[in-house]
Amino acid sequence: MMQARPHERFSATVTLEPSAVSAFAAAVGDTNPVHHDAEVAASSRFGRLLASGPQTTAHLLALTASHFSKRGAMLGLEFWVRFRKPVYADETITLEWLVVSVKHNSRLNGEIIDLRGRVRKQNGETAVGAKGRVLLTEKF
Repeated sequence: MMQARPHERFSATVTLEPSAVSAFAAAVGDTNPVHHDAEVAASSRFGRLLASGPQTTAHLLALTASHFSKRGAMLGLEFWVRFRKPVYADETITLEWLVVSVKHNSRLNGEIIDLRGRVRKQNGETAVGAKGRVLLTEKF
């Protein structure tokens, strides 16, 4: 198993599309019209369709699984998010994570990895701030 290292960074870019944003929101039971109805969204304070919070955070959390599962068995232990700015349904976003610390845990036979992350909007602003903790081990 490859070890994680403090200060390690990883990222990905995702281009959202309004139809996929609406489908995701519907799939998770989010019926808020700002994700589905362009007319309602246009008259809202945001002026256009928004991606749902569950979608933006799902992309961000999934990146940790994709990144660390290449090295071994990865399990998410906890995540915390803060929504700062709206993410539009037609926006390209950047998902970013930084490894803050890595501690061996003999009881779990693996590494506990503390992370800080964010979703950046096209204009560079942070839309979502995040903290996470994952376990990386050799097998589930």
